[in-house]
Amino acid sequence: MTRSVLGIVGGSGIYDLPGLEDAQWVTVSSPWGAPSDQVRIGTIDGLKVVFLPRHGRGHVYAPSDINYRANIDVLKRCGVTDLVSVSACGSLKEELAPGTFVLVDQFIDRTIAREKSFFGKGCVAHVSMAFPVSPKLVDSIEKAARAEDLTYRRGGTYLAMEGPQFSSLAESHMYRAWGCDVIGMTNMPEAKLAREAEICYASVAMITDYDSWHPDHGAVDIQTIIKVLHENAGNAQRLVGRLARDLPREHEACPHGSDTALEYAIMTAPDKRDPELLAKLDAVAGRVLNA
Repeated sequence: MTRSVLGIVGGSGIYDLPGLEDAQWVTVSSPWGAPSDQVRIGTIDGLKVVFLPRHGRGHVYAPSDINYRANIDVLKRCGVTDLVSVSACGSLKEELAPGTFVLVDQFIDRTIAREKSFFGKGCVAHVSMAFPVSPKLVDSIEKAARAEDLTYRRGGTYLAMEGPQFSSLAESHMYRAWGCDVIGMTNMPEAKLAREAEICYASVAMITDYDSWHPDHGAVDIQTIIKVLHENAGNAQRLVGRLARDLPREHEACPHGSDTALEYAIMTAPDKRDPELLAKLDAVAGRVLNA
């Protein structure tokens, strides 16, 4: 069995988690370029926890400027087996009010300006994204949310938009017609790259306000939104802390194959593979390339 290592990608309210012992900021290099920041590594009740500030400390990277490949690569190099995304989002459903945490299980990717794969010319691979989150990891998150008495809903479709602007009214109505539940800018291509890296992934979408479709959208003042943001950050700390304490210490195999996604995914014949690309794939795909 593989020892569990919990990865968290999110904001400052998460990586300053109380109870994180022996914590230190560590620089991890990646052949895919510079990640958003150093990683903060510590332990909670003996479980190794690795935090990565998605936007960098001080929120220096816009969603389209994040080096998602480097971020996932360094988390893989740190041994992360289970990765939880914690991110702010807008609601596309009346019943999903600000302050609700949605445990996302599906995505629609509307981003257009981001590198979305570790693979390409010289080593082609195709992984399944039919079930993009790991249900056992979501089970653990749901258990933690119940234990902390948080307002949450399990299941929902996350619409990933390019940004940095928010959606127009027409776009917001279209996404609602598609059946989407929440809208954000960061979970793609993050979820796709985690799957390619054989890391179990789950997303906690923290609703801050309603998207532009809602009749009260323009009437919400910034103080109200900031209040919800602070409350969400505090609840996210509680959620992550409880998850870290209760997560099984031996990594459980994913029923949807998140942790074996590359088993039959690489299409390029061994003698046609680009050595330079293979060298960059040492962490992400080493399990199958070195078999």
